[in-house]
Amino acid sequence: MSIYQRYCQEVLSPRGELKRIQLHYPDNFNFGYDVVDAIAAETPEKTAMVWCDTEGRERIFSFREVSAHSNRMANVFSAAGIRRGSRVMLVLKRHWEYWFAVVALHKLGATTIPATHMLTQEDYVYRLRSARADAIVCTAQGGVPEKLGTAARTAGVECLLWTVGREAPGFRNLTAEAAQASQIWQRVPTKVTDPMLIYFTSGTTGYPKGVIHDFSYPLAHIVTAKYWQQAEEDGLHFTVAETGWAKASWGKIYGQWLVGSAVMVYDFDNFEPKQLCAVINRYGVTSFCAPPTVYRYLVRKGIPHMPSLRHASTAGELLSPEVFRKFQQRTGLPLCEGYGQTETTLLMANFRGQTPVEGSMGRISPQYRVALVDRQGRPVAPGQLGEVVILPGEDGQRPVGIFSGYLDNPRQYRHAWRGGVYHTGDSAYMDENGNFWFHGRFDDIIKTGGYRVGPYEVENVLMEHPAVVECSVVGVPDALRGQAIKAFVVLPGSRTPSAELEKEIKDFCNSRLAEYKWIRMVEFVREMPKTISGKIRKTELRKADPLPQGQ
Repeated sequence: MSIYQRYCQEVLSPRGELKRIQLHYPDNFNFGYDVVDAIAAETPEKTAMVWCDTEGRERIFSFREVSAHSNRMANVFSAAGIRRGSRVMLVLKRHWEYWFAVVALHKLGATTIPATHMLTQEDYVYRLRSARADAIVCTAQGGVPEKLGTAARTAGVECLLWTVGREAPGFRNLTAEAAQASQIWQRVPTKVTDPMLIYFTSGTTGYPKGVIHDFSYPLAHIVTAKYWQQAEEDGLHFTVAETGWAKASWGKIYGQWLVGSAVMVYDFDNFEPKQLCAVINRYGVTSFCAPPTVYRYLVRKGIPHMPSLRHASTAGELLSPEVFRKFQQRTGLPLCEGYGQTETTLLMANFRGQTPVEGSMGRISPQYRVALVDRQGRPVAPGQLGEVVILPGEDGQRPVGIFSGYLDNPRQYRHAWRGGVYHTGDSAYMDENGNFWFHGRFDDIIKTGGYRVGPYEVENVLMEHPAVVECSVVGVPDALRGQAIKAFVVLPGSRTPSAELEKEIKDFCNSRLAEYKWIRMVEFVREMPKTISGKIRKTELRKADPLPQGQ
């Protein structure tokens, strides 16, 4: 029996389709103790993680080792003053130390703030200042320590600084300290309602929002792992995401370990389809999850035979029918799409026991009550567009897995839950068979290459260029990325549109933006289309006539 069965009751159809799930857990449920340590006590040599990198190094960790290493890190953190309620930022790429550090922080009752190494110094300043971080643990690679150290000083945040793997000036070496620490750790009191994770998500009209999840969050990913990704007992699941993104929580730790699957971790910087497939075949990956961008590259480069792979899933942006068909033709596996947000867990998917429908987000998760409503909050009929909203549970409470708040912004949280339902901001329609089809965002979030980008962040940088009088950023269709970031720019009367100026603006901005936020196109326009209240109409911009260059 997998450990997840201690925390839920399932009702299945004869085909194995999940019809109903009821979660139950104690008030002090803690993933570090009740899952990791429990598995380590019962099946200590059970494989938890298979790790490798582009240099040919590999490590295979059992649950006994994850438990022991996380205890060592917990002792290091505790001795330094990290405790229940402390906030610790982790910028650890795909290094194996992430799994030890995050489990250690869970055991302490601390709040983890995952972040990607791709952020700029300004991005880190904002996050550190907003979260008032007590500590940072980061990779020693790529100048990240220098960037984070400067960001902490700029933010005026007094915090502890650690790197992993090797030394960096001004940072302690967590790997070395943990190696000398005791692996004995006594359980400390925590509450399931305590904040466990803070993820920063993009916004359209302001800076990124801090999304708070509590200690019940891992249990909501049982459905994610077992019934969508179809991770198996003693299988090996591979989700491509880097640890700075919420998708890592979806596919690289919680649900997978709960259902008894090991996780495959490939530590790389630059995506190379052949290397990815080689990892799948070398280690016998049984289930795989990646954004559509990865599948587009795989299809373009040619997919080799992958005999161990039994299931493939995708989420994060629209999947083209061509990619769906070609992947299935070459592997025999349909791509099972899923849908959710940083604020939630999996809301809809093509689940186990259902026939995957090409291009559809699938059906509603039995874990949630989801509806489509119009702008007045009224239910819409099948075939009509509506906003995806989440209703409270049958007990009237916030469902497990739905975020517990926005960081220091209760007003924004109340607005998200206006009318007694959580508004996702996504539009969709339901067909006559109960399958949901994504239509787009009601706001202007851009989904590019599997990442979500808020236009506001890019527009703020654009406005710093002296030739930009006014600007707006949108996502436009792109064959490889799903969407590419396009900037519309109004110039002063003294400047003339040109290819040279376009390159100058792109270089200026992209040198100041994280790579996934890079502007790919610039279009010069005479004026911005606006509403009567003065807001830029981004929908109209996509139809705007460009100014001729050189005139």
